[in-house]
Amino acid sequence: MTAQIDLKKLNASLTEIIEDRNKLSKLTYDSKDYDKIEEELHDLEDDFTDTYGDYLEAALETVHDQLCPDSDVLLPIAYLAQNYKIVGKNPDGTTAYDVENKEGIWVDADKFPGKDTRLVIVPNPLRILFVVEGQKKVVWEAEK
Repeated sequence: MTAQIDLKKLNASLTEIIEDRNKLSKLTYDSKDYDKIEEELHDLEDDFTDTYGDYLEAALETVHDQLCPDSDVLLPIAYLAQNYKIVGKNPDGTTAYDVENKEGIWVDADKFPGKDTRLVIVPNPLRILFVVEGQKKVVWEAEK
């Protein structure tokens, strides 16, 4: 890729999506704010995919080739958790996030037959986690 990615902006965009997803997960469908937040979330996700999709797809292709070559690479937005938990602050002041073990996209990992294996994108720092039966491992991290 020839264009340099601004990781601060990417993380800020991803964090905005996460905040809306977390808000949405706390609402019921009949909440007066549900439709408004859902529409805003879809717009944010579309903009995120348009701006950062190629960069993240390249990273996901690398991870898929190494861990789960039989699983199709999906749009990066599919690898986002439905709900992120805040686990503190990073030294740079950004929010530190983690995810529950069942978040992300299920993948078919040859080295782990019959096990629940997933990939999920997490920000601050931007990374892809490989989750095997609840054990998380960073398999890709954006270069600073």
